[in-house]
Amino acid sequence: MKISDREILIWLNSIGLNNKIINKIKSHFGKLCEFWEAENDEINKIDGLLDEVKEKILINKKIENMEKLFYRLDRLKIDTITIYDENYPASLRNIYDYPNVLYVKGQILEEDNLALGIVGSRKATAYGKWAAEKFTKELVELGVTIVSGLAAGIDTIAHKTAVNAGGRTIGILGNGIDVVYPKKNLSLYGEIMENGAIISEFPLGIPPLPYNFPQRNRIISGLSLGVIVIEAQEKSGSLITAHHALEQGKEVFALPGNINSIYSGGTNKLIKDGAIPLLDIEDIIEEVYELREKQKSKKVDSIDYSNLSETEIKVLELLKEGPLYIDIIAYRIGSDISTINSVLTILELKGIINELPGKLFTIC
Repeated sequence: MKISDREILIWLNSIGLNNKIINKIKSHFGKLCEFWEAENDEINKIDGLLDEVKEKILINKKIENMEKLFYRLDRLKIDTITIYDENYPASLRNIYDYPNVLYVKGQILEEDNLALGIVGSRKATAYGKWAAEKFTKELVELGVTIVSGLAAGIDTIAHKTAVNAGGRTIGILGNGIDVVYPKKNLSLYGEIMENGAIISEFPLGIPPLPYNFPQRNRIISGLSLGVIVIEAQEKSGSLITAHHALEQGKEVFALPGNINSIYSGGTNKLIKDGAIPLLDIEDIIEEVYELREKQKSKKVDSIDYSNLSETEIKVLELLKEGPLYIDIIAYRIGSDISTINSVLTILELKGIINELPGKLFTIC
């Protein structure tokens, strides 16, 4: 029976081997199918593996074990996505220590590329709950998929609000995908699967161990264009997610809070260190290019051209390409600058365009 590299990768993950170990196996053999066909002596020659790891591999490397694994995944209706697959999320491919295998329940869609992470304290205050609901609703209205960690508190509020608002949401677990944690989120699991996806890189049956959560946080930020931290103490898993986001070149937004509240200590420190203070949904739109462009496109589509002159329409068609200086607009239309200046003034008074410094014009 021919076994693919993909199947072997999933099996290696299933027996609890981390990325570092799997990458050493890949490096030694080149192809995982050659590893599977190798004799025990050759596996024992892999550099950098502890003896107990080699023993674990040799004890479990049996075709019947692999068959049982895929039978169980099929029975539980769990999909697997590996780094070998075309549908592996593009946003994860370039992050540090990207997960080799993702276990998925639900669906990851192309529209989920427009996603933002929302994380925060497990013991949320009334202020934090209000803010999480407010920004989640507003982002869902913009077509944003909400990514969070399915923990108690802010995570749960973000997921529930997204579902209730008719949006999509993705939950990233710090345990096996067949383990519900916290238990009270059992019904929420089902709702998320119908309106997004639940994802884990951990093998089936893995409990929610404390050291799993910092690891899963890089996936939350990796799938997101930016991360919003609603509330967090100064030592918090949410801050780890924020730091992952910064390392990945993503924007971090932090909700300012009372300086006397322990639940705002972490967010206030993030702002002090350079995170963007989150006061209004516009703070997010201005900083996330994809959202800004989407809003601009919607505004362009809603412009009523029936009340515009021929020259005004020509100017707008040019500005759809992006911001332009007045002299470039005049040159490309074939008109003098004074005429174009008058047209631009009229369009600005109508609230359709904005003038930026240096006579640079853009659609609002």
